[in-house]
Amino acid sequence: MEIWLDNAATTRCDRAVVSLMERLLTEEYGNPSSAHRMGFHAEQYVREAAERIAKILRCKHTEIVFTSGGTESDNLALSGAARANAAKGKRVITSRIEHPAVRESVRALEKEGFDCVFLPCDHEGILDLCALEDALTPDTILVSVMAVNNEIGSVQPLREIGARIKEKAPQALFHTDAVQGFAMVPFDIKKAKIDLMSVSAHKLHGPKGAGFLYVREGVRLQPVMYGGGQQNDLRPGTENVPGIAGMGLAAELAMRDAQDTRERLYALRAYLCEGLVRDIEGVMVHGAVMKCDREKCAPHILSFAIPSVRAEVMLHALEDRGIYVSGGSACASRHPAHSKTLQAIGAKEEALESTIRISMSKETTKEEIDITLQAIRELAAMLGKYTRR
Repeated sequence: MEIWLDNAATTRCDRAVVSLMERLLTEEYGNPSSAHRMGFHAEQYVREAAERIAKILRCKHTEIVFTSGGTESDNLALSGAARANAAKGKRVITSRIEHPAVRESVRALEKEGFDCVFLPCDHEGILDLCALEDALTPDTILVSVMAVNNEIGSVQPLREIGARIKEKAPQALFHTDAVQGFAMVPFDIKKAKIDLMSVSAHKLHGPKGAGFLYVREGVRLQPVMYGGGQQNDLRPGTENVPGIAGMGLAAELAMRDAQDTRERLYALRAYLCEGLVRDIEGVMVHGAVMKCDREKCAPHILSFAIPSVRAEVMLHALEDRGIYVSGGSACASRHPAHSKTLQAIGAKEEALESTIRISMSKETTKEEIDITLQAIRELAAMLGKYTRR
């Protein structure tokens, strides 16, 4: 029995999504830019996906730009918005716990001469709103704050953040990376005054290599790619029709059961958290802990450290038992370093090399959590005796 608890890294593609994509790869495989019938049908699938997503977000289908995933969406949002609006100001604001796709995009803008500010968070990973207020100036053109942190699952108060941005710097655009938040935490792009939002298909049981960027009507972006004029020149290149169509269906399916999925996963997260704290000496849970405060934590991510056991050792010991978890963000696994998110929330030194992330999905069962808890108990007792710190 294999247990997949690394869903923040990627989810299993839904069978209905696979079936749709297979048909578009082998039967209805036209290029949407072609003028013949096959091209027209391909174009219809792209439009249908945009309409499915727009219905979920309650926006116009023309406000959806398809990309290769969350990283490209973040890059287009930040680089595109900053460069297109540089004449209005040079200040770009983000937080210290953003995904590398945002953080490194902002660092690149800093090298171009933009005034970039990285705001602190509290010990639960929630943005310091007073620091945001202080950082907002008349020349602020862009603020990027993620909906849900990919490492510790902290949920940002997007509605309050959006209100403060528009009150103090009405010309500034508000971008959110919602890769981990889409369908997992409820929020309204209009009420939160969000101008730009990034989403990735493979985090919601869709295919890898597909994503979208919501671009509010009227927002100006400078393209980061140039080519054949597709998608109003914002993201040129032949559209990935199977991936786009698959993502549209995956998004629809995810939202159809979103409320039930959230309720079940919050219960599993609380059960898992209680078991770890009760049974494992010295365990440290990052972010919101026992109370499972829904305003502060997502239902599917739990990050914890067992200081006596290095994360890499625990990860592979669990893998030997058919249980797959993460040592943190999958995006950083090939470039190991202390987590900037854990450092930003003030995690203890002994936790930096011992943190494990368990991330669940709609497919996760209580039986799988029970098996995982038992394995962690046994391995913590055994490995703690032999692991040198």
